[in-house]
Amino acid sequence: MGLNVIDAKMLSKMFLAGAKNLEHKKEWINELNVFPVPDGDTGTNMSMTIMSAAKEVAAIAEPDMVSLAKAISSGSLRGARGNSGVILSQLFRGFTKVIKEYDEINAAILASACDKAVETAYKAVMKPKEGTILTVAKGAAKRANDLAMAGEKDLEVFISEVIKEADAVLAQTPEMLPVLKQAGVVDSGGQGLVEVLRGAYDAFLGKELDLSFAAVPQKADTSKEKGMMTPGIEAQANAEIKFCYCTQFLIMLNKPFNIKQEMDFKEYLSSIGDSIVVVADDEIVKVHVHTNDPGLAMQKALRYGSLTTIIIENMRLERDEKVSDMMEKQMQSTELPDRTTPDSNDSEAVSSEHKDTGFIAVSIGEGMNEIFRSLGVDYIIEGGQTMNPSTEDMLNAIEKINADNIFIFPNNKNIILAANQAKQLTTDKNIIVIPTKTVPQGITAIINYVPDISIAENEAVMSEEVRHVATGQVTYAVRDTMIDNKEIHQGDFMGIGDQGILAVGTDLHTVAFNMVKEMMSDAYELISIYYGDIIKEEQAQKLADLIQAEFGSCDVELQFGGQPIYSYIISAE
Repeated sequence: MGLNVIDAKMLSKMFLAGAKNLEHKKEWINELNVFPVPDGDTGTNMSMTIMSAAKEVAAIAEPDMVSLAKAISSGSLRGARGNSGVILSQLFRGFTKVIKEYDEINAAILASACDKAVETAYKAVMKPKEGTILTVAKGAAKRANDLAMAGEKDLEVFISEVIKEADAVLAQTPEMLPVLKQAGVVDSGGQGLVEVLRGAYDAFLGKELDLSFAAVPQKADTSKEKGMMTPGIEAQANAEIKFCYCTQFLIMLNKPFNIKQEMDFKEYLSSIGDSIVVVADDEIVKVHVHTNDPGLAMQKALRYGSLTTIIIENMRLERDEKVSDMMEKQMQSTELPDRTTPDSNDSEAVSSEHKDTGFIAVSIGEGMNEIFRSLGVDYIIEGGQTMNPSTEDMLNAIEKINADNIFIFPNNKNIILAANQAKQLTTDKNIIVIPTKTVPQGITAIINYVPDISIAENEAVMSEEVRHVATGQVTYAVRDTMIDNKEIHQGDFMGIGDQGILAVGTDLHTVAFNMVKEMMSDAYELISIYYGDIIKEEQAQKLADLIQAEFGSCDVELQFGGQPIYSYIISAE
C-alpha cells in the first residue's frame, strides 16, 4: 500500500530535491530561451529564486509545516528574479498558504494547495499569457483536483500523474505560442517547473540525493574592474553622523502585524532615530533604523515577536576606518583619478538627507550608469539583461533612499514583476514602478520628470513618453534557429527590436544599420546610439555617420554605454 500523507520532514526533503534538480538543469533551461542570445536566463532566474528559499529550508533542523511554509514563501519571495522567478515565488506563496494549516498533507490538501498556487500566480501577472509556466501549473493543478475528486489517495500514483500532466501541457506550449513553435522549443519557465516537480518526486520515492546547500551565489563586486571611486576623502571625514548605529533585524511575528501596530512602531522608531524602513508581510517584519540606542528599538520590537538576523554597525567607526584607508591608498597612488562618483551599490553613496522624491534605475555598463547618475538617479542596481536583480535587491535599494516617493525604472521587461513585488512589500514609502522595458526608455522617463507637478501626474507623463521610444539591440546568436521567418546561424549578429528580430547577418555594423532602418518612422526626430564595452569609439562614430547620412532630418547622438553582450543599443523617438 502506498503512502497517503506527507509530513513536514518529507516535504522539506522534497522541496530541497526539487531545488537541486532545477539547479542542475538551469543551463539546459537557459538554452530553451526563444531568442538565441547569450543572456538567456530563465533557468538562472528560477534557480536563484528557489535556492534562496532552499537555503532557509535547509537551515531548519526540525521542520514543522508552519516553519517550512514560512521559509519557502519568504525565501522565494525575496529571492525572486525575473518574470519566471517571480511567478515561481508566487506559486510557492499560494501553495504554502494552504499547507501551513496542516500537520500532514494528503491528496485532497495537495490539490487545494495547487489550486491556491495557480490562483496566486495568475493574480500577480497583469496580462497572463497562455503557453507559459502559468499554463503548465494550471494543467497540473487541474489534474490534481481531478484525481482528488476521483478518490485517489496513494500519493505515489497521485504525484506521478500530476507530473505526467504537467509534462503533457508543457509539450503543448509550442502550439499555444507560435514563437515557441518556430524556434523549436517548449516554454523554458514551464520546463523549470516540471524539473522542480520531478526532483521532489525523486525524494518522495526515497532516492539517494545530495541535499546539502551552499550559500546562494551573489553578484561579484565589480567596482574595482569598473574603476569606481569612493567619495572624496574630505567629504567623508566631515560628514555628520547624527545617529551612530545602523540597526537591522527581522521580527518573527507572534501574530499578524495590523496597521495600527505598524504605525505605532514606525512612530516610535522615528522618536529614537531616522532612516527608518519597516517591510512587513504575513509572518515577518524587516526593520532598519539609524539610532543611538539599538536596544530601545529591539525592546519595542520584542512586543510583536522574536528577533533574528540582528546586525548592528557603528557608522562612525566605519567612517573613520574608511577615511583612514582612503588616505592610505591616496598616498600610495601615483595618479589621482579623474572621477569621484561613488559605487552605485555602496550604501554610503546615497545621501541620508530626507527628500520628497527619489529614483532607482536598473542599469548595466559604466556609461549607462553615468548617464543615469547625471540625470539625478539616487541608486543604480547593477543588473539588466545579463543578471536580473531580485525582489530583495529592489527592497535594499528602497531602504537606502530617504524619500517619501520613489520611482523605479526596471529598464527590462523581465524585471518589472520583481519591481512590482518589491512595491507590494513596501509599506512606509510610496513606490511608483514605471514599466520601462529598455534602458533608453528609462532615460526618457527620468528626463520627463517635472518637480513642480504631482507624483501622479509625473507617473502618467513618464509612462506615456516611454511608449514613444523604439529600441533596438545588437548581439550575437548562440545557436542555430528560425525566428520571425529569419534563418539564424550560431555566431550571426542579430538586431532585436521591441517586437522581434529586425535584422540578421554576419557583419556587425551592417546589421546595426539595417536594424535602425527597420525601426524608423517619419515620427522620429532623435536617434541615440549607445556603444558597448568591446566597441571602439571610432567604429561607433562610423555607424553614427552612416545613420546620420541616411536620416538627415533626425538628430543623431553617440554615447558610450559600456554595456556587455549587446554591442549597440539604439533608440529612436
